[in-house]
Amino acid sequence: MREWTLPVEATLGSAVRVKGILQELRARLPPAVRKSLDMQTGALILIMPETSKTAFRTTSSAVSQALKNIARLPIIPREIEDILAITTSERKRWLEDGRLKSAGTRTVRLQGRARQITFHVFDPRVEDLLNRGSVDEWREADAALKAENRRRAAYQAKLTRSLRKQAPGQTANVTVGEDATGLSGWAEFGNDGLLR
Repeated sequence: MREWTLPVEATLGSAVRVKGILQELRARLPPAVRKSLDMQTGALILIMPETSKTAFRTTSSAVSQALKNIARLPIIPREIEDILAITTSERKRWLEDGRLKSAGTRTVRLQGRARQITFHVFDPRVEDLLNRGSVDEWREADAALKAENRRRAAYQAKLTRSLRKQAPGQTANVTVGEDATGLSGWAEFGNDGLLR
C-alpha cells in the first residue's frame, strides 16, 4: 500500500478536482491495475496484493511521475464550477463573453459510445480570480444588466400597449428617436424613463 497526499495548488480545495485527478491518473495506467488506485480523503492510495510486487513498483513509480506535473493539469468544466462555486449557466455565459478565459479545448470519447464530445478546459491558475473576488463582481454586473433589460422590456411592452389603444383611424409612429422627433438627445431622454 502506498499513499500520496495531493498538494493544495493541484486540488485547489475541490473534491471534484481530486476525483478528476484520480480519473486522469487511472487513464494513464494499464487497464489491469487501474482499479488499484483510489481516492481517500483528499489523497490517492494504491493498494495491491503482496504477490504482485513488480506490478506495484511499476504502478507506484508511474503515479509518482505523473504527480510531478499534476498542478499544471488543465481544469475541466465541472471542476471550475466547484472551485469557483458557480453554476453551469454562469460558466457558459462568462466563457462566451470572455470574462472566464479558456485554455483550449479537449475532445474525449465517452466509454461505450462512438460519439466524441469537445469541451473547454481552463488554466489551473485560478487563484487570481478567487483572490480578487471576480466572481462576485461578475454576478453584480450580471444582476445590473438583467435589471436594465427587464426595465427596457417593461417600457417597450407599455409603449406597445399604449399604441394598440389608439383609435383605429390614427397611425402611430413606432420608432421614437432623434429622426422621428427632430429633437437631439431624445433617445437619452427616453432611456432615462422620465416620460412614464
